[in-house]
Amino acid sequence: MAGLTLLSIADTFQSTVGEFFNQLWLALQGFGFSDFLDILLVAFIVYQAIKLIRETRAVQLMKGIFILVVVYLLVTWFQMEAMSYILSTLFDFALIAVIVLFQPEIRHALESVGRKNLMRLGIFGLRGDQQLKDIERARDAIIAVSRACADMSGKKVGALIVFEKETLLGEIIKTGTGVNADVTEELVGNIFYKGAPLHDGAMVIRDGRICAAGCILPLTSNNSISSALGTRHRAALGVSEQCDAMVVVVSEETGAISIACRGILMRSITSSQLRQKLTEYILGDAEKLYEQSFFDRVKGSLKGRGRK
Repeated sequence: MAGLTLLSIADTFQSTVGEFFNQLWLALQGFGFSDFLDILLVAFIVYQAIKLIRETRAVQLMKGIFILVVVYLLVTWFQMEAMSYILSTLFDFALIAVIVLFQPEIRHALESVGRKNLMRLGIFGLRGDQQLKDIERARDAIIAVSRACADMSGKKVGALIVFEKETLLGEIIKTGTGVNADVTEELVGNIFYKGAPLHDGAMVIRDGRICAAGCILPLTSNNSISSALGTRHRAALGVSEQCDAMVVVVSEETGAISIACRGILMRSITSSQLRQKLTEYILGDAEKLYEQSFFDRVKGSLKGRGRK
């Protein structure tokens, strides 16, 4: 009897495994390039979603959703009708709940997709004279801001300067006063001079020009930061948590220079360190490409031929 049972189990297992491989073979026979591309896109979306919510509050929300799903499976298994009804009703509105709960992350993801600039990426080497001028203007703005911050640090003049990168800050710019001027050390100092109409707000620099001043920034929701930090530092952290801008802060109390980027605050840096950090983050490889422009490469090539 036991032998028959073992044989029946073995036969069942063999038929199950055989059926699995048959189904797998049928699926592979109909597998085409479109299927491969479909899987690749789904994997990419899942990877980007995990990358997006990593180290954010969304991770805690995902843990809560996962626990609810586990509880729902358990109550369904034990046929707990009342609890099953409550959870199933809750899951009927799951899509709306996810959109509401993950609104900041979804918005950030859409902004990340929409802000890709093929010309900035330099695809196919399309880097015209206008782009080189933009790079030079941004570099001049960084130098001017670094010098102005060094001067304001010595005089203990408070300042809050936002360098816009890829994420457009139109909503923040609307809260201030339009300036639309080249960045100079003198102008930055005048805007943040004590008693000036726009000295309490933030200055937004877009494409190497002062776009607006006196802007209002959102404060950080992180309650674990030091209580010694004032409103300027909290505002700098707040906007850096919501976009990819780099924010420069000069403390009115101590004169210390700080920078905030992606929710991280680097305090008490020198003006030379400020210039280096801004150049590396705002310009990146564009600075090197500017120094090795097409004209310089051609010039070097001509010199090489002359030596021959």
